Amino acid sequence: MSEPRKLEVLRAIVEDYVHSREPVGSKALVDRHHLGVSSATIRNDMAALEEEGLITAPHTSSGRIPTDKGYRLFVDQISSVKPLSAAERRAIAVLLDGSTDLDDVLERTVRALAQLTNQVAVVQYPRSAKTTVRHIEFVSLGPRQVLLVLILTSGKVEQSVIDVGATIDDVRLGSLRQVFLAAVAGTPVGKLPTALAQLPGAVPANDQDTVRKLAHGLTQLAQAAREDRIVLAGTANLARSNVDFPLSIGPVLDALEEQVVLLRLLEQMAQDSMGMAVSIGRENPHDSLAEASVVATNYGVGESAKLGVVGPTRMDYPNTMSSVRAVARYLSRILAG
Repeated sequence: MSEPRKLEVLRAIVEDYVHSREPVGSKALVDRHHLGVSSATIRNDMAALEEEGLITAPHTSSGRIPTDKGYRLFVDQISSVKPLSAAERRAIAVLLDGSTDLDDVLERTVRALAQLTNQVAVVQYPRSAKTTVRHIEFVSLGPRQVLLVLILTSGKVEQSVIDVGATIDDVRLGSLRQVFLAAVAGTPVGKLPTALAQLPGAVPANDQDTVRKLAHGLTQLAQAAREDRIVLAGTANLARSNVDFPLSIGPVLDALEEQVVLLRLLEQMAQDSMGMAVSIGRENPHDSLAEASVVATNYGVGESAKLGVVGPTRMDYPNTMSSVRAVARYLSRILAG
């Protein structure tokens, strides 16, 4: 079996199965696709594909369906991401134009992508290198307890209560706050831990332990402020695809709800030469997504965050990839503007 024909037969099986949800037989391939060979040759080709682990027979069916390995070879052969139609581009513009703030933009983005792909759309909040420390406040709540308040230029406020390990009065606490403010006001939130680590050595010995505890508390707040989060839309689309999750749709829904699983996966996904990242079935490092595929790409200034879709492995990869890329480019233009 020649390599080009193997790919052509595999492509035909993937396309037919994606659109029909039915296992694909050799007769259907001959009837629907102009492959230029006989049914007997196609049957031999399918046997070879099955031997390579690219297709498999579900139960006792005479037809075949793609495996994760088959989908991967199919996706790897997609040489370019086709542009969306004019109507699809207009649909994105209508859904995204007029957005007022970042929350609104991202909400509209995932709704648009979910509608275009009929999958679950996911977008990471962008990480902003411009967010800096606006203010720090220490409030005494008792002899040893202090409320720490971290206020960022993005408007985000983080706070927590810590035990400083020794009695501290309001005057001393106020003096330490001034020391902290002088050292870190205007510091990018990502560099705050490094700036805070220098402070214990810059104060008198009798204050060093208290400053160390205050610095540790603020470092934890800075990390909380930078925590990634995602916005989802289209979860109901998964429920309509429950036939594609023969074991259970539950683990996929759990992964979507936990978010940390998706965030970790999006971070790990490497983009190909077309700027797309595709993780198929058991390629996903998390068992909960073993029956799902994720298609994603970077967006925004510096492209430090991703958007994409989660759906069954029986996915229309070419159209999904083009939709994801088009929405990402549109979102990037809005954020840059």
